[in-house]
Amino acid sequence: MQRKILWLLLGCMMVLTLLAWSCAGTSPANGEQEEEEEEEEEEDGDGAEPGASLPSWSPDGNKIAFYTTKDGNGEIYTMNADGTGQTRLTNNPTLDMSPSWSPDGNKIAFDSGRDGNREIYVMNADGSGITRLTNNPAWDSSPSWSPDGNKVAFVSYRDGNGEIYIMNADGTGQTKLTNSPSSDNSPSWSPDGTKIAFVSYRDGNAEIYVMNADGTGQTRLTDNLYSDGSPSWSPDGTKIAFYSTEDGNAEIYVMNADGTQQARLTNNPAWDDSPSWSPDGTMIAFDSGRDGNTEIYVMNADGSGQTRLTNSPQ
Repeated sequence: MQRKILWLLLGCMMVLTLLAWSCAGTSPANGEQEEEEEEEEEEDGDGAEPGASLPSWSPDGNKIAFYTTKDGNGEIYTMNADGTGQTRLTNNPTLDMSPSWSPDGNKIAFDSGRDGNREIYVMNADGSGITRLTNNPAWDSSPSWSPDGNKVAFVSYRDGNGEIYIMNADGTGQTKLTNSPSSDNSPSWSPDGTKIAFVSYRDGNAEIYVMNADGTGQTRLTDNLYSDGSPSWSPDGTKIAFYSTEDGNAEIYVMNADGTQQARLTNNPAWDDSPSWSPDGTMIAFDSGRDGNTEIYVMNADGSGQTRLTNSPQ
């Protein structure tokens, strides 16, 4: 499922929905909410495309964890930073997604639907010792470790729409940080642990915000008519990589941590998404549909040297 195709389908669906409203007298508010929720599901990783996506660089820079459907359903793999040594870590009939390394490199947090709905789990870096951290009827997803390893930020729909939460690394002390009528998702900790970047629909479309680690000081960084998402901090904390559809399809951009000097790094007709900085700040891993299905790529931090690492079956 290519995301660009999905957007076209959503456009067609909206036209049909408008016709249905005119016949049935239904308010368009519910339709707008449903469209927003479909975009949020992509942002949080649910229903990710066939192939490989959602890269996460290990703290020592030697490995990349990622999501792939190469075995028929979504599982979490790791590979060496050059794409060799691809190894499956999870193995069950449901989707395992959104890997996030602990700062010491010993564990990987992820979300999974293996217990009936999406919850946050943690496992050892070799895939052993899988333990569930959240347990409620709502959807929990998109874990992100704090730099000191003591906290995990995540998205939860337990209050009716997506909000950013944090919890202790053992799953205790789950606390809501955001509270907006539209959904918030995709948390990403700053390297010093004082801030969390995230995506919010509170102003009508997906924009990147930043807040203090306790939820105060929520500030918008991007402001355009299109969608911005998947924020990822550079290791020195001075920049944030993200995707934007500002130029008609999703491309990888980078900006200063205050939202200034936004610059495009990729430029092709396919959808580029999910940037992840290497620990030394010289490389960015990302996923792209440019070769027919979604694969993991790496590039230099200035956008040069774009190289494919995975080659999954269609």
